[in-house]
Amino acid sequence: MVESARGSKIADDSISFQIESRVTDPLHPVPSVPLQLMDQETANHHHDLDINSNESEGRRADEGEKDVEEFRILGHSMCLKRRRDCDPGPSSFPKGLIVSSPDMESRRKMVNAWGNQRLQDADPDVFGIMEKEKQRQYRGIELIASENFVCKAVMEALGSHLTNKYSEGMPGARYYGGNQYIDEIETLCCERALYAFGLDSEHWGVNVQSYSCTSANFAVYTGLLLPGDRIMGLDTPSGGNTSHGCYLPNGRKVSGASIFFESLPYKVNPQTGYVDYEKLEEKALDFRPKILICGGSSYPREWDYARFRQIADKCGAVLLCDMAQISGLIASKECASPFEYCDIVTSTTHKSLRGPRGGIIFYRKGPKQRKRGMLLNQSDGSDRYDFEEKINFAVFPALQGGPHNNHIAALAIALKQVATQEYKMYMRQVKKNAQALAAALLKRDGRLVTGGTDNHLLLWDLRNFRLTGKIFEKVCELCHITLNKVTIFDDNGNITPGGVRIGTPAMTSRGCLEADFETMAEYLITAAQIASSVQREHGKLPKHYLKGLDNNKEIVELRAKVENFASQFAMPGFDE
Repeated sequence: MVESARGSKIADDSISFQIESRVTDPLHPVPSVPLQLMDQETANHHHDLDINSNESEGRRADEGEKDVEEFRILGHSMCLKRRRDCDPGPSSFPKGLIVSSPDMESRRKMVNAWGNQRLQDADPDVFGIMEKEKQRQYRGIELIASENFVCKAVMEALGSHLTNKYSEGMPGARYYGGNQYIDEIETLCCERALYAFGLDSEHWGVNVQSYSCTSANFAVYTGLLLPGDRIMGLDTPSGGNTSHGCYLPNGRKVSGASIFFESLPYKVNPQTGYVDYEKLEEKALDFRPKILICGGSSYPREWDYARFRQIADKCGAVLLCDMAQISGLIASKECASPFEYCDIVTSTTHKSLRGPRGGIIFYRKGPKQRKRGMLLNQSDGSDRYDFEEKINFAVFPALQGGPHNNHIAALAIALKQVATQEYKMYMRQVKKNAQALAAALLKRDGRLVTGGTDNHLLLWDLRNFRLTGKIFEKVCELCHITLNKVTIFDDNGNITPGGVRIGTPAMTSRGCLEADFETMAEYLITAAQIASSVQREHGKLPKHYLKGLDNNKEIVELRAKVENFASQFAMPGFDE
């Protein structure tokens, strides 16, 4: 309710006020009239619109100023504008808010001029570079295990109007208004994530807001640990990820995980390439990490989750699985699932999942499982998991701002595909293709770490070609084949950059089968032979070696073969 100058009460939704003017006769009070309430800025804006219209409108605006009185409410300057007798009734728009059609049309043209241009018109420079990258993807062989090609529907969601919306917080608890449809999308995405991996919503929760798997892992550490607490993951040179804790040989801390937490890695057996579980257990019992991590970036074999669970229970650690590389294979049951044994599971959302670039966190909720050793929070006497609140708070507001809603929508689309039979067939083919590629390389004197693969990737030891991974990666790139160098253990247990990592999801997404990967193996062997020949002639020094690659006829010939081969296959998301 608002009190008038005479003490009468007027309802909040009334547009009539009664005011006393110093120029009126006290014996003849002015009756209540409808008034328009505007802040000072709006009043000035409408005044300017009236002045700029034409000369006659300008006179009306000057007269109108006499009918505007200024006053203050709660310290804010406000204006009351009388409705003249000739003005329309209160149900019509005030004249100051009516914009002529020609003026509105000019405004629309102004917005369209900058807001609705096609990329190639708005920024030809960026468009031109993007087109070159598009051709690189289409005409080349993509063998980087961490990369894949998304479908057109995912691309459409990523480039949609959802990028406009800010939505800090969780569904139903946002810090901004207007999120009712964003909430629907994120809730749907979470439901699809649980369904894709066969998880019960009463026992598992999921957060889909992480910007990457590295961010997801760090959110878990931040939520569950204090700075300086201990974590243990696979050594990076053994195939682990830097987000599990990484130090350079000189002791320099590489990742946030090693900067803010104390990490001690476990390793693979240098002779076999498999995780050494005996030494892992011995280290874990001495180190007593609060989080034990299974999963890595370059490990071609299955993980023994049951053994990890036993070790975690013995040392009182939460068991975290980073399934970023193999999440698609796990969803399609082509690899063993960590969900039966692990407390928390993280992943990227691209790679084998074939979705947008981002991260995801699954966590246990509800009553703690019985017949389980000491867990992280058992000492607090609680018999329920408390990961949900801690992890969600760590993602936001502790580490991130608003989620990328276009990414979450795109992820929901990808997860719908993950639950289909077609996707399961795709992942089965990914695995078959990896095994076919491994067999083809082994037939051609290739040496593979662990002798093969159980998933979508393999590690090729190039030392019998007397090559480093860096040199071979460069030659392959010139031949329009992309892969990435990795470190491996030599026969004496020393780390050397003598290998490359090769993955099959991307080219399988383009429709390649086993016979096609056998052809790719021929190209890879040819590239290795070219690299060895150039190295013998020019030496290993980069300056001399790179000179030998310039205008190399063998490289030109192999690149032509690669481009002709790759251009046969369709590209997801690209217009034909």
